Amino acid sequence: MSFQRVKTYFKSFGLGDRVHAVEHSSATVEEAAEAIGCQPRQIAKTMSFYVDDQPILVVVAGDARIDNKKYKAAFHKKAKMIPWEDVEAVIGHAPGGVCPFAIAPEVAVYLDVSLKRFGRVYPAGGDGNSFVDLNLAELQQYSRARDWVDVCSGWFVNDNDLSA
Repeated sequence: MSFQRVKTYFKSFGLGDRVHAVEHSSATVEEAAEAIGCQPRQIAKTMSFYVDDQPILVVVAGDARIDNKKYKAAFHKKAKMIPWEDVEAVIGHAPGGVCPFAIAPEVAVYLDVSLKRFGRVYPAGGDGNSFVDLNLAELQQYSRARDWVDVCSGWFVNDNDLSA
C-alpha cells in the first residue's frame, strides 16, 4: 500500500512515471543499486530518527554513514534511531521501503550533503521492491526537505560522482 501512496503522490505532480516497481528486492543499498543499475552511492537511503520525541528522516547517500559527532552538532541531540518495529507506524513506510514521500505529516525531512555529488539519486518508493528516479532539485522539492545537513562520514567526492 505504501508503494501505491508514493505512486499517487508523484502522479499528482505529473511524475508518476518516476516511481518504479522492481522484480528483485531493493530493500538494501546493494540490492537497490543492482536492481536499478546504478552505483550504490547513488541510492538515497532514508534513515529514521527521533529528536526528542519528534520523528525525523535524514536522506543520505548510499556510501555515507551517520557520524555521531556531526549528527549531534546538527540536531543538538545524540542520534536515536526509531526502533525497527515502530518505523511503519511512525513514518508511514516499513523498513526497506522508507522514503521521504507520502509520509506522516509531523515527520520532518533533512537531506545530507553527501547527496550533492550526484545529478540523479534513487530513493525507495514506499516498499522493498521500488525506487523513485529524481534529480537533486526534485528530491528537495518533493520530499519537502526542511534543510541540508552535514551528518555523515565515510564518503568522498570523485570525478565519477560529478557526472552521475
